[in-house]
Amino acid sequence: MSNTIKNYQKIDLIAVKSTYVVALLILIGLLIWGVSSAFHFMNYEETNDAQIKEYINPIVSRTGGYIEKIAFEDHQYVQQGDTLVVLETNESEVSLQEAKAALAEAEAQLMVLESNVNTANSNATVNQAQIGAAEAKLWQQQKEYERYKKLHEAEAVTQQQFEDVKTRLGVAKSNLEAVKNTFNTSQNRSNDASTQIAVAKAHIEKQKSVLDRIQLELNYAVILAPSDGYMGEKRLQAGQFVQKGQTLSFIVDQTQGKWVIANFEETQIANLREGQPVNIQVDAFPDEAFEGVIESLSPATGSQFSLMPPDNATGNFVKITQRFPVRIRLKKEQQDLSKLRAGMNVEVAIPKA
Repeated sequence: MSNTIKNYQKIDLIAVKSTYVVALLILIGLLIWGVSSAFHFMNYEETNDAQIKEYINPIVSRTGGYIEKIAFEDHQYVQQGDTLVVLETNESEVSLQEAKAALAEAEAQLMVLESNVNTANSNATVNQAQIGAAEAKLWQQQKEYERYKKLHEAEAVTQQQFEDVKTRLGVAKSNLEAVKNTFNTSQNRSNDASTQIAVAKAHIEKQKSVLDRIQLELNYAVILAPSDGYMGEKRLQAGQFVQKGQTLSFIVDQTQGKWVIANFEETQIANLREGQPVNIQVDAFPDEAFEGVIESLSPATGSQFSLMPPDNATGNFVKITQRFPVRIRLKKEQQDLSKLRAGMNVEVAIPKA
């Protein structure tokens, strides 16, 4: 019985010593962790309010129409210039033929007007020559009238002869006026035709612009990828009508790189500078470390960029620690960034300046 008691006492003593050893190891571990954490806290600014960012561009239709073909799938990788969506173009092609016909008609009308101008100018040239002849005829008749008038006063010619000469003078004057009126009419016709030519040319330019607009609509009927990247969710169906300016899908741009937006508290900003190195830990890949560099600090808090910034003068003020967005450029050297996706949560640590 006494031996059994002694054995139990030995076991209890061993258990107590083991507990002390374990407790001591835990205490040492806590001390090491505490010292390490304190050192890290004193020398680094940290935040877990940070995400991976990429440019996510909308795919927008620049014309309206019914969808004829959809050439992408959910999350598909596409290259710049790849066809994404094709719209029906039957109506636009009919409008294109109408616009071409209207342009041809306007150009033909211009040719007719130019021909009329040439004809009017030719007639005016002829009439101008006729004016010279009529003026010479009038001058001749005027001189003959003056001679016969003197002879009539001297009673060297009869009254009938004098009246004949006077009549021919009146006819010459009328002929000159008639030729001048015809010349003026020809000039007016030429001016009118020239004005109509200007109108016809303006009409041609208008028809050309209509033709160009329809051609643009035909080009816009084929919607292309604006950059290399991954497509978002496909929410379209063949035969669906889309309007001009409607967002059809989104593409995650792979050409402009990736970065991190970390939201630091305002009490941490004093220790941050552009160009500082950054240690990045991605929640999705806890065993990998990424490096970055502070690219820029926001000029205002995130709340100031909201749709309705807070107004602290309303009497409902409650002091809340504000956060400043900090843009961090991911280093591409010796890092595989292809696995990182926009929106991933990360933790960043920046050595204090």
